[in-house]
Amino acid sequence: MHAMSFGQAGPHGGQQEGRHGGPGETQPVTPPPWGQQPQRQAPPQVPPPPAASHLGPGGAPMPPGAQLPGWQQPAAPADTPDWSALAESGAARDRRRKLLMIGGGVLATAAVAGIVAAAVALTGKDDKDLPPAQKLPSASAGTSEPTFSQNTPPPNPLDFISSADKDTAPLNTKTIFPHTKPSIDKRQYERVATHTALTCSDATQGGLGHVLARNDCRQVMRATYVRDGVAVTVGVAVFDTKVKADQAKADFTGNVTPLTGGDAPSFCKGTACRLTANAQGRYAYFTVAGYTDGSAVPDNDTKALQAGRDLSGYIFRRIMDRANAAAAGQPQPSGKPSDKPAQIPSGQPSKS
Repeated sequence: MHAMSFGQAGPHGGQQEGRHGGPGETQPVTPPPWGQQPQRQAPPQVPPPPAASHLGPGGAPMPPGAQLPGWQQPAAPADTPDWSALAESGAARDRRRKLLMIGGGVLATAAVAGIVAAAVALTGKDDKDLPPAQKLPSASAGTSEPTFSQNTPPPNPLDFISSADKDTAPLNTKTIFPHTKPSIDKRQYERVATHTALTCSDATQGGLGHVLARNDCRQVMRATYVRDGVAVTVGVAVFDTKVKADQAKADFTGNVTPLTGGDAPSFCKGTACRLTANAQGRYAYFTVAGYTDGSAVPDNDTKALQAGRDLSGYIFRRIMDRANAAAAGQPQPSGKPSDKPAQIPSGQPSKS
């Protein structure tokens, strides 16, 4: 049996040698007690050197803000824009744009002047046909825009015949019935009698006198016309206002009294006749038409009906001629009788 001793190899090995010093040095390694780990020694603490930015030549510290000899400020990054250069470039572009606009305007003016000059040259006119230079208006003369006067609307003719205040022209049978032989749509009539009644009821019958008096009728002028065995008496009642005339037409009843004379010795005396009623301005006008032989007008009659409408339209035209003359400031018809047939267009339809 062999005894084991330290320093000899055994199950746990023997002594080991390690290097811990410098080259060529050998130090013994003392093993720790059995079951303990060897303790490690911390490396020596070496103080850090002063900051490089505060050390000068030879390692001496430098005051804050001092710079090393030959040191330069690092350049700005390459992608930072040069604002002053950009501003100068923009100003240069604006100046070029303005110069181009001015140049374009000058060219346009020159082009227009060239076209005008060419047009003048093509006319072949001599300079003597042009006005003297001293008579041409200068560019500085009269820069104000032209003014336009507003046209006053023409007066309404109906205003002159709608009241006695404006309808001041002569008013009698000569001015209302000026033609002795009026021709209406190529149908010629002959005037055979005229009359004026200052009391309106004296020229009416069958209740019409009361209607006229209630609306302050001033006078009734009548005229009788004959044609082809038919006689027509037309009566024109005069009022102060259009309102009164319209009301008399609305309340129409009865008829004007037939005015006999000449070729109409008797008609519409207690027999059936054709009647019409209408109004224009301050005038209301009525007609009564029948046969000159005094016979009654049958229901299928057309001659008396046409005659009454013709004379009603004729009076309408006479009243409107009066209105138009007054609106135009022209003299009113003198009412001088005329034997020459007058071509009269038919007037507005009558109530019959």
